[in-house]
Amino acid sequence: MWSLDLNRGKPKGRRNESNRRKDSTMISQFFVLSQRGDNIVFRDYRGEVQKGSAEIFFRKVKFWKEDGDGDAPPIFNVDGVNYFHVKVAGLLFVATTRVNVSPSLVLELLQRIARVIKDYLGVLNEDSLRKNFVLVYELLDEVIDFGYVETTSTEVLKSYIFNEPIMVDVTRLPSLGPAAIFMQGTKRMPGTAVTKSVVANEPGGRKREEIFVDIIEKISVTFSSSGYILTSEIDGTIQMKSYLTGNPEIRLALNDDLSIGRGGRSIYDYGSSYGSGAVILDDCNFHESVHLDSFEDDRTLTLVPPDGEFPVMNYRMTQEFKPPFRINTLIEEAGPLKAEVILKVRAEFSSNITANTILVQMPLPTYTTRVSFELEPGAVGNTTDFKEANKRLEWSLKKIVGGSEHTLRAKLTFSQESHGNIVKESGPVSMTFTIPMYNASRLQVKYLQIAKKTKSDNLYRWVRYVTQANSYVARL
Repeated sequence: MWSLDLNRGKPKGRRNESNRRKDSTMISQFFVLSQRGDNIVFRDYRGEVQKGSAEIFFRKVKFWKEDGDGDAPPIFNVDGVNYFHVKVAGLLFVATTRVNVSPSLVLELLQRIARVIKDYLGVLNEDSLRKNFVLVYELLDEVIDFGYVETTSTEVLKSYIFNEPIMVDVTRLPSLGPAAIFMQGTKRMPGTAVTKSVVANEPGGRKREEIFVDIIEKISVTFSSSGYILTSEIDGTIQMKSYLTGNPEIRLALNDDLSIGRGGRSIYDYGSSYGSGAVILDDCNFHESVHLDSFEDDRTLTLVPPDGEFPVMNYRMTQEFKPPFRINTLIEEAGPLKAEVILKVRAEFSSNITANTILVQMPLPTYTTRVSFELEPGAVGNTTDFKEANKRLEWSLKKIVGGSEHTLRAKLTFSQESHGNIVKESGPVSMTFTIPMYNASRLQVKYLQIAKKTKSDNLYRWVRYVTQANSYVARL
């Protein structure tokens, strides 16, 4: 079960400082920044931290990356101020405090604030925040009181929120996160269905009767130089978004062959994400609304879904699974000041599945001065770049169809002759991607049952599968 109790659901009431629990989480400021560092939302709850904290934070994060040490950690301290931040939909959600608080709880709080704002606005991005700043500030004043968390429940907040959201045109948005990859206008997946506010009705005052389920998996795989899998892990979430009136009871059935805990068996020998064989999870936890009375018998979850978006179940899997991509790399010296890199990416999934937004990156020797690229004939939607500041090769592919193989050749020019092993001074190769309607664990929702029948003809129930790369690395 959840160990963080942020959804207490108690009646709101301003409490005196003396009545606060000593172990309560307390934050001084909360703000949201754009990728450019623009301050979109700022709320100072206690006046303990200097007003320029947002600028100090952004400068620190920006220079952290430019110094070549990678992205800034989610928590760091500057002049006695603790900064906590998460990145959601391209926006930086930040909290500051001078006291010693639980880092995991503050990071979870930031994620839940982002989720609540998305529930009320429908779409979470810079445009929607600017258009609905009055509603956002109203939400923040109810979620946090004098730096202390009151509630992050979308359903509880409905009693205290009175502003109506101003909807943005989702068709003009460049990206909506995982939902964007499904906006292809298919009949069973209405594109704008999950980008509407939970408090907004349909035109004509009609109530919406819709419920959506996503299985989102982030996979981490490390390959050896010979192509063998060294480590593999799946962090998955069954995400639900409910627009059902009356909060009816829901039954969600998972795989009959689902096992929890290490059983010592290998499930590597399947051909696709929907093959046969047991699904073995290392561990899992559930949302507080889930009842597990029949879970051990028939792998069915019973719950009364709260309004908005929430994770029904989180799970982790470290058993062997078939990785969606294979990466092969070859580096050859072509002279005293030259070398050639050959990168091959092969999609190991079915040909009726397509991966989107693929990015392959490879660090090069520090003395690399120039890189020329050669793509395979007929390559479409490919872009290449050499980031000279951090000596990194980047190869972007718009999409990859299952079963296909793509090759990139890069000719490197050096400023000095290499006196060591070029292979050791390069790599590892990393890869990010998103694959709709594919899940590596093969966890499935067999059916979804709604106890209360609705008279509405507009009842959508769909399950979407999404696989994303959390850490996908090939050593040289």
